[in-house]
Amino acid sequence: MGRSQSLPRGGDPRFGPDADDSGSPILHVDMDAFFASVEVRHRPELRGRPVVVGGLGPRGVVSSASYEARRYGVRSAMPMMRARSLCPHAVYLPPDFAAYTAASKAVMQIFRDVTPLVEPLSLDEAFLDVAGARRLFGPPAEIARAIRARVAREQELTCSVGVAPSKFVAKLGSTRAKPDGLVVVPAARVLDFLHPLPVDALWGVGERSAEALRRLGLATIGDLAEAPYAMLRKALGEAAAAHLHDLAWGRDPRGVSPEHVEKSIGAEVTFDADVADPLEIRRALLALADKVGARLRRAGQVGRTVSLKVRLADFRTLTRSRTLPVPTDTAREMFDTAWALFTALDPGERVRLVGVRMEGLAAAGETPRQLTLGAPERGWREAEAAADAAAARFGRSVIGPASLLGNRDAHRNENPRRP
Repeated sequence: MGRSQSLPRGGDPRFGPDADDSGSPILHVDMDAFFASVEVRHRPELRGRPVVVGGLGPRGVVSSASYEARRYGVRSAMPMMRARSLCPHAVYLPPDFAAYTAASKAVMQIFRDVTPLVEPLSLDEAFLDVAGARRLFGPPAEIARAIRARVAREQELTCSVGVAPSKFVAKLGSTRAKPDGLVVVPAARVLDFLHPLPVDALWGVGERSAEALRRLGLATIGDLAEAPYAMLRKALGEAAAAHLHDLAWGRDPRGVSPEHVEKSIGAEVTFDADVADPLEIRRALLALADKVGARLRRAGQVGRTVSLKVRLADFRTLTRSRTLPVPTDTAREMFDTAWALFTALDPGERVRLVGVRMEGLAAAGETPRQLTLGAPERGWREAEAAADAAAARFGRSVIGPASLLGNRDAHRNENPRRP
C-alpha cells in the first residue's frame, strides 16, 4: 500500500459507525502506534508526551512514534537522527520486542474469541471475517465496537477498525479511522469511498508508480478507474495494470486466510560504525543466529537453507546461501554455516550490516531428524532448548549468545582467523 498519511481522517457520516454494514463482513483491526503505546502503558508518566521507539544508535531507524511525536513530523521508518532533529524533547526508547509480542498475543486472542477466521499481518494488525459470528455477537460494526472496547479495557491500548466488503477496502478504512476510530464502508458505497482517495492509497503503488501515474494526469483512484486500460498497460505493464484497475473498481476477491505460514525467519543488525574487525562480525553473526534459532523453536519450525546478508560501507549488498542436508532449528548450525559463508565471501571491505535468515521452513514435528553416526544422543538442540527455558524465566540477556560456544570455540574467538 502507498503512504497511509495521504488518507484523511474519517468523519464522513456515509462511512461512520452507524453506516449500513450488512454487506461488509471483513474487519481490519490496526493497533494505534503499537510499540509506543505499549511503552506508555508500562510507563504511565509518559502519557501525553512524544514517545519514539527505535534504534538509538547513529544509524537507528524509528519503529514507532506516538501521535504526540507525529505532530512534529516523526514517522515510522524515518532515520532516528532526523526524528531527533524534528522533536528533540521526545522520549527515545529502544524496542522491547518481548513486551510487544506478549501484548500482540493477548490482542490476537481477543480477535479469536470472536471468530477463528483471523489473519495476522504483523504484531499489530489483522484481518477478521466475522460473517459467521453475526448470530452470536451481532452485526460487523457492533463486533468492531466490542473488540475496541475489550482491547481498551483489558490491554489499556487503542485500535482503529475498518469494516468493509473486502480486505483492501477494510484496510483503507482502518487507516482513515486512525487514531482510535471506526469506519464502516457499506457495500453500495465502496466506489464513493475509494474514488476520491489519492492513487498512492492503492496497494502496490509506491512513490515512483504514483509519480508515473500523476504524469499521466491520474491523481486519484477515480482518475485511474476511468483511465483507458490500454494507457495503464503501456505505463505499468499488464500485471500491474490489471491489479490496480481491479482495486480501483473495488474488486478484491481474496478471503481472510487464518493459516499464515512464514516462508523464512531472519534477523539483521546495522553497526553503529562500519566494521572491519572479523571478531566483531563473528560475534554479530552469533547473536543473530541465536535470535533466529529461538524464533524458530518458538514457532515450532525448522529450516533447510541458511542465508547470509552483508551490506558494505558503500551500500552494496551481497547475499550467499547454503542448503543443509538436514533441517535444523539450532543456532549453532546456523552460526557455523553463516560464518563459513562469510569467510568464503571475504568481502575485504568495511561492513555496514549483516543478517542471518533461515529459509525452506517446515513444521518441526513433521520433519524427521537424521542422527549423525557417533553423535551424542543429546546435543546442541537440547542445550539451546534449555537456554530458551532459562531465558523465558530470567531474560535472554542473562543467557547470551556466547553460551552457544564451547570452550574451544570461545578460545578461538580471540583470533577468528586461526584454524
